[in-house]
Amino acid sequence: MDLQFIRERISALRIKKNISEYRMSTDLGHSKSYIQSISSGRSLPSLSELLYICEYLGVTPKEFFDEDVIEPQLVQRLYNLTRNMSASDLEILINTAERLSK
Repeated sequence: MDLQFIRERISALRIKKNISEYRMSTDLGHSKSYIQSISSGRSLPSLSELLYICEYLGVTPKEFFDEDVIEPQLVQRLYNLTRNMSASDLEILINTAERLSK
C-alpha cells in the first residue's frame, strides 16, 4: 500500500457516494479545491483529517485500508443493520449469504 492508494481510495469512495470534489471539500470545511489537491497528488490529508474523511464517506479506517474490501460502504451498512440481531437471525443471514456466494 502506498500514498497513491489513499488518493485513489478517497476518490473511489467519493464517486460511489456520488459526491463532487467541490462538495466534499466544502462539507469538510475546506476550500473548494481541497479534495482535488489530494486526488491530484499535490497534498495528503493529516491523520486526523483522514479519520474525518472516513467518517464522512461512511467507512471505518479498517475498511478504508482493507484493499480486499471492494464495497466498504456497503459492508459498513450491513454491519450497522446486523449488529443488534439475535443469534438465530444472524444464522439465517449467514446461511443466506453462504447460499448466495456459491
